[in-house]
Amino acid sequence: MKNNFFNYPIANIYSKPSLSSDVSSQILYGEKLKILSKKNNWFKIKTHYDNYIGYIKKYEMLKSFKPSKKIFKLKSRIYKKKKNKFLPTNKFLYFGSGISIKDKIRNYIEFNKNQWIKKNDTKKINHKEKDFIKIFKLFLNSKYLWGGKTCRGVDCSALIQIFFYYNRVFFPRDSKDQIKFCKKKIYKKFSKGDIIFWKGHVGICISQSQFIHAYGPKKKVIIMPTNFTIKLIKKTANLKILKVSKLKNF
Repeated sequence: MKNNFFNYPIANIYSKPSLSSDVSSQILYGEKLKILSKKNNWFKIKTHYDNYIGYIKKYEMLKSFKPSKKIFKLKSRIYKKKKNKFLPTNKFLYFGSGISIKDKIRNYIEFNKNQWIKKNDTKKINHKEKDFIKIFKLFLNSKYLWGGKTCRGVDCSALIQIFFYYNRVFFPRDSKDQIKFCKKKIYKKFSKGDIIFWKGHVGICISQSQFIHAYGPKKKVIIMPTNFTIKLIKKTANLKILKVSKLKNF
């Protein structure tokens, strides 16, 4: 089927075509996807960025879309224009979402019909942010949410993927696929940029001694001492490190 582009700020991707099934991931505004099949009010989709397959509720899609900007804030409030005023709504676009520009007025960009965001919340679509710590720290204290990939809630593998997604560089969605994708590093001690994998969990060293991850037991994105984290996960979940890999820039 033809490519489509998602036309809503965010939606859950479910493992089955049922709201009672697990939320396995999320899809953001402007993401390219293929609709594999349609049944009742559900689409079975495959995302273009990471080839993720799942089910979303039926949404109106954009048929053509060429983004020129992307969101560089955790969330960018959407405004409605009424006469000469921009009125805030309770909706947002989220970090990394791509947009195309329909119109510009003062410091506002129209990205969809009477949907505006502040220009200062965006960067050019080809902007590269190589400072991974800057991106991960944006999400500090965001709540842990299985399947989540925004500041409204994020899981451990999505936190790592977010850095690559913002830079439009492929990286798998789930930790079981990330561990296969990443090359093993032989290590004697940890260093900045080391991605540490356990069964079902992943995080990254932001220094030789500090580690950031979306950690279920703490219910948020948190920075912890690296060695303490390793001992804690071994003690509470009986999990050993499976692989250490080095985050590489592009």
